[in-house]
Amino acid sequence: MMKKRIFIYIVPVFMGVFITTTSCGDDKAAQGAGQAQQAQQLPVITIPQKTVTGYSSFPAKIEGIVNSGVRAKIQGYISNVLVDEGEKVRKGQRLFKLETQSLTQDANAAKASVNAAQVEVDKLKPLVEKGIISNVQLETAKAQLEQANSNYESIAANIDYGSVKSPVDGFVGAIPFREGALVGPTDTTPLTTVSDIEKVYAFFSMNESDYLSFLQNTAGNSLQEKVDNFPPVLLQLANGETYDQEGKIETVTGQIDTQTGTVSFRAVFENPNQLLTNGNSGVVRIPVTYEDAVIVPQNATLEQQGQILVYQLDSENKASSTVITIKDEVENYYVVKDGLKKGDKIIANGIGKLRNGTPVNPKETSFDSLKPVQKVFK
Repeated sequence: MMKKRIFIYIVPVFMGVFITTTSCGDDKAAQGAGQAQQAQQLPVITIPQKTVTGYSSFPAKIEGIVNSGVRAKIQGYISNVLVDEGEKVRKGQRLFKLETQSLTQDANAAKASVNAAQVEVDKLKPLVEKGIISNVQLETAKAQLEQANSNYESIAANIDYGSVKSPVDGFVGAIPFREGALVGPTDTTPLTTVSDIEKVYAFFSMNESDYLSFLQNTAGNSLQEKVDNFPPVLLQLANGETYDQEGKIETVTGQIDTQTGTVSFRAVFENPNQLLTNGNSGVVRIPVTYEDAVIVPQNATLEQQGQILVYQLDSENKASSTVITIKDEVENYYVVKDGLKKGDKIIANGIGKLRNGTPVNPKETSFDSLKPVQKVFK
């Protein structure tokens, strides 16, 4: 009987413990579920339409509008370099002096031959007039005189070529040759380059797709009309700064290069302070204006598997992902092609951990009050 009493006494104790433990577990689960369903407060913006201007960028090479290589017309040693790199020169100004001592000696000998030939002609003239000799002898002497004169003039011209002069007004470029260097007309490297940089050209190229889009978005019936209507362009310098003069696209080849698949353009920029020079590099930026465009801050989007997503609010204030297609990037905004329209509401920040169906406590925020996150890398 004792065993039975003990058994009856113990069983209720374990049952009580079990019931108590189970009750505590149910309370904690219910509490966790309540916390999971608590809506997070997030800023929500209304999508506007705005007119924005973006820029298409193309690497460019800068050259002076006149870019003339200076070469020696005769072979000789440089005896004097008369200018320095970067110096402004005028057309016809002497830049280099070549050693012409041997040519001077040749010129003296040629001049002596001219004088001798002239004496011979003068001697024969009266003899012909008196009929002592035939006119053939005189004509032969005159021919020899002309040949002597031609030889002398050729040598004299070569002596003049010893003074190498600037072919244009402009600024002297690099001078790879110095005194004592042997130079000549067959050298592949010029003595220097003189560039007129009061204005400069920026040469750049577009691929076929960009070129066609550019033409289609420019007013005009012919290529020349479209060139005339091309918008002013900007030039971003190598240090990242924007040049303070706007440029104008002057020419376009209009033909696709079969090797590169590109079309070549040339823009011209005023260069009053000679900041730009021959050989500079830069980036030509062409403005593209979008009228009444749907735009969205880039930090209100999420990229997944190559798609751009935003989170909208449904009728129950729950997050709902939407894929959008992008037409362009303007500063820190996307210009939206499809997926959003004016008046749609999207979550502006904190979307990284959202999932479809996540409840949201929306906090209405002005679109213009947002400060888009600046890109560190571009």
